[in-house]
This record gives sequence, structure tokens and C-alpha cells, in this order.
Amino acid sequence: MLNFDLKKILTVISGISLLFALVFGWLNLFEFIIFPLYAVSIISGGYFVFTAAVRGIIKQKFLNIDFLVIIAAIGAIYISQLAEAATVVFFFSLAEAFEKFGIERSKRALEELVKKSPQTATLRNGKKMSIEKIKVKDIVAVRPGDMIPLDGIVVKGVSSVDEATITGEPIPRDKREGDNVFAGTLNSQGYLEIEVIKESKDSTFAKIVDLVEKAQRSRAPSQDFIDRFAKYYTPGVVAVAAAITVIPVLFFGGVFGDWLYRALVLLVIACPCALVISTPVSIASAIGGASKRGLLIKGGKHLEMLGKIKAIAFDKTRTLTFGEPYISDIIAFNGYSEEEILADAAGIEKFSSHPLSKSILEFAEKKGITPHLMEKYENIAGKGGRADCVVCDDSRHCIGNLKLMRANNVSVKEVSDKIEKFEKEGKTVVLVSCGNKIMGALAIADKIRDSAGLTIQSLDKIGVHSVMVTGDNKHTANFVAKKLNIKEIYASLLPDEKVERVEELKNKFGFTAMVGDGVNDAPSLATATVGIAMGVGGSDVAIETADVALMNSNLSNIPYAVNLGKQTLRTIKQNIIASLGVKSIFLIFALLGFAHLEYAIGADSGIAILVILNSLRLFRFTQSK
Repeated sequence: MLNFDLKKILTVISGISLLFALVFGWLNLFEFIIFPLYAVSIISGGYFVFTAAVRGIIKQKFLNIDFLVIIAAIGAIYISQLAEAATVVFFFSLAEAFEKFGIERSKRALEELVKKSPQTATLRNGKKMSIEKIKVKDIVAVRPGDMIPLDGIVVKGVSSVDEATITGEPIPRDKREGDNVFAGTLNSQGYLEIEVIKESKDSTFAKIVDLVEKAQRSRAPSQDFIDRFAKYYTPGVVAVAAAITVIPVLFFGGVFGDWLYRALVLLVIACPCALVISTPVSIASAIGGASKRGLLIKGGKHLEMLGKIKAIAFDKTRTLTFGEPYISDIIAFNGYSEEEILADAAGIEKFSSHPLSKSILEFAEKKGITPHLMEKYENIAGKGGRADCVVCDDSRHCIGNLKLMRANNVSVKEVSDKIEKFEKEGKTVVLVSCGNKIMGALAIADKIRDSAGLTIQSLDKIGVHSVMVTGDNKHTANFVAKKLNIKEIYASLLPDEKVERVEELKNKFGFTAMVGDGVNDAPSLATATVGIAMGVGGSDVAIETADVALMNSNLSNIPYAVNLGKQTLRTIKQNIIASLGVKSIFLIFALLGFAHLEYAIGADSGIAILVILNSLRLFRFTQSK
């Protein structure tokens, strides 16, 4: 961490010194301080570059990209182009700082995830123990509002459990005896006793942490074209320069001074200033422009990978949808009005803490409906609730699922077809009864994001295959996928199963991105070629684990990011081809003795300026409609 902080400080010093030196030079002010400013910029920006170059020679046994930068800076200094030398080391240091930023944040995210996991459990007899000491078959007690500490099976009690951290599904699931529960999920309502089926190290939550860690560790730094090129180019140029100096003098009677001058010209021409600048300036410009749109790209490697994406796996809840349940339909039965249904429903739900209660109360308030006054409220865990209505003639009212209605002898024949229809649309149905009659049905859905459909359409146009991977049920997944024209759907997935699907997509398409928001998405975000997290409303872990974060949760930024990646790759290739093209021409002239030092300097500076200007266009990149 100390090295990274020092590197950041030195990069800032290098940039500020370079800026002031350039400004003073343009304005012809304080000429006595311009040289020291360039010197400070070169030394501070090049310190870590130089140490990395030396480390590459000693440990890796080859001349890496850092060595290439040092050669460029030394060549520029030799020909008195101090501004060029300072620019090279500053931009290269800045690009490396972007990469370090993403790595450090990801490490902190993993640490935070571990801290948030349950650390203790309470046995049935009331004794508290560390979760590491809890064994399989032990019975743990979980009160309302507590996190479930370990994977297990409910042996006593009924409740509603929020499993969003594991499945990503927004609506809590009802749990009763015989149902499975997961560590790290929240017990919303009733008291539960759970028989442990997995030790803490084997729990689903622990697997999430492990999968994120392994995926991050398995990502070796990619060695781009310039690194590979430098491995052969730099020693090749040095060898040729040495040969030009020595061979003509020893074997053909050449004049040492003349051939030394040609070798120096060759080295100056070969100084890869424009080549070295071509990538970091392009990436810095693209990342800077993307940030203005609320698109955080955590490094050049991820930006380049975006341009190669062939498939994108989307989570559903809080990604393609808002993850906020709302009432989509109200169906009245037996002569009751919508106002009566909502008034009774809101009256009972005022007593409930179930997440769906909030949706019903907000909808009634929006409609201007006053909830009926209720008394003797009784929560029926896993089914709903009932109470006596002070306003209505028949005092007994119920709200909940089919099981609750049948348990209270309410006839449900007339609602069966409607319930089946809504469930096929991926909606949750809440029934309201008065006495033994059904008053009505409330269909509760999760709204699809307005930008989702256009995003899938845009990706299809640029040849990117869209897939849905979700922990939600098949009915809901199929309904949303059909609306968005997504052909490939995988539903009811646990985090490790999402990882498997992402791996399959990588095997099939190669470069694959994953878009998600929750803790449960973190492993698949880390496994994908590029992980993209929803920034607003998304979990901290997902945002930190991902390589790209949509800080405004605007899905339309995804096709923009892919196009930006493609354009960045094109720009880098243009810069490299232009740089190598000019170098090649002057290298031939230098070998033939036709190139002069001043022409070499002019060509090198000119192509460097063109490369920078071409790269800066990415800052204002806009995708075509």
C-alpha cells in the first residue's frame, strides 16, 4: 500500500511539474525554472518505471514495456526534447495508476464481504458460539431480524426470509419445517430453529467469498501488443545500433565518427515515444470521457476487453428490473369495488412488516384511499394475516395466499384461473377476503427498466448475444425475457450455478461480460471477462468486485461501453500503425545514411503530437444511433 501511495503522489508531482513547465515555455516566462521543472517531472514520473525496468531485466530476463519507456525518455533527453521525455513517463505512470486503483478496491471489497458475514450463532438452549465451532446436526435458533448464520433445514417455526444476498430475488420466501435456508440471509418475521447441514467453511455464503477470491486471483495481467513487441523490438534496435557502429569500422574501414552518428540517429528514430504514448493516452481519454456519463471503468485492460465482448449475461432483479415490487393489477370479485379491496388490504397490512405490505400501503396512499380500521390482528407466518374490520359488516378479513384462504374456509374457485394467469406472468398474487368470500386479488410485479429493451436491441445490432441468468423463478424470468426479446434464459440459479453458466458462455463465445448488482452476483462478476455492476442500489461488494460500474444504473451505457472499447482498440491500432510506419521509413533512411538528426527529431515529435490528438478524440466519443 505504501508503494502504491508513493507512486500516486509521484505521478501527481510529475503531472503538475510538466504542466507548469509547458505553460511557462509557451508564455516565455521564468525560463530559469523550466529545466528544473522538466527534471522533476521526469524523475518523479520515471522512478517506478525505472525500478520496474530493472526488475524486468533481473527477474524476468527480458526488456519489458517499462524498459521501453526508459529508452524513450533517455532518447528524448539526449536530443534535448525534455517535454517529450516528461510526457512519456507521466502518461505511462498515469495509466498504471488506473490499473492499481481497480485492484486495490477489489481487495478491500472482499475484506468487507467477509466482515459482513455472520460470525456467531445461538444454539437452541440460548448459548452463543462462534460459527466455526458449530457442527453439522446442531440446532441453532434465529429470531426475527437476525441473520441466518449457517446453511440448514428448518425444524421448527415459520417465517419469511429475505434471500436477496443469495438468489437476488426481491420478494422474501416463506419458510416452514423442512425448507432449506442459507447463511447470510435475513429472517424477516417469525422465530426459527434450524438444523445445520453445512459447517461455516462450506456454507453458500462462504462459497461466494471463495469464488470471488479465486476468480480475482486467477486473472493474470494481460500482456498487450506493446509489451510483446518491446520484448523483441528494444533489444533488436540496440543490437542493430551497435552493429552499425562497429561492423563498418572494423571490417570496411569506415570512419568511426560517421557511423556513430548514424547509430545515434537510428537510436533517436527508434525511441518509441509515440508508440509508448499511443496506448495510455487513448485509454486515459476513453476512461475520462466515460466517467462523464457515469460509467466507471477500472483500468485499460477492462476497457480493451469491452471492445472484444461477444456475449453478455444479465442478472434480472435490480438489473433488468428495478427490484421494487408494485401493484400491477387489481381484480374484484363478488361485487366488491377496488376501493373496498384496497381499504381492507391496507388496513390489515398496517400491522405487517412483510416487504409486500409496503407496496400495498403506498399504492393505497397514492390512490387516496384511507385504510379501514382493524383490530385483533394475527400474523399467519408463511401465509399472510387476518384481522377484524371495525368498518365492514363482516368483521373477519384475511389477506395472503391460497393456503390462508383455504385454511379459513374461503371459496377460491373463481380466482384459480386468474392466479394461474398472473403467476405465468411472473407476478405474486395476494388475495383479500371478507368472511368466506373472496373480495379481490392484487397482482404484484417488479417493473422492467425503461432502458432495458433498447439496450438488448442495441447489443443485438452490434453482434453481442444477450443471456439472462437469475436466481428468480422460471415464470418471472421467462416473462421478463420475453418482454425484452432475450432468447436464452437460466433461472432459479444459486451463485455457484451462475458462475457455471458464465464459464459455459466463455467457452462458447470467448469474451463474455456479466451484469449484476448483488452479493450473489459477485462471483460471476469476477469470473466473467468483464464484470459490470449496477451502481445505484447495487451492493458495495458487486460494485467493488466488478471491472466496470454503472454509477447511474443506466443500462444504455452498456452498449456505449462496448462501442467505446471497440473504438479505443481501433484508435490504439491506428496510433501503433502510424508510429511504426514513420519509424520504419526513417529507420531505412538512417541505415542508408540519408536521415539527419533534426529530421528524426521532427518526425518523432510530430507523430507523437498526432498520436495524442487522435487519442484525445476518445474523450468526446459518442456512439452512432
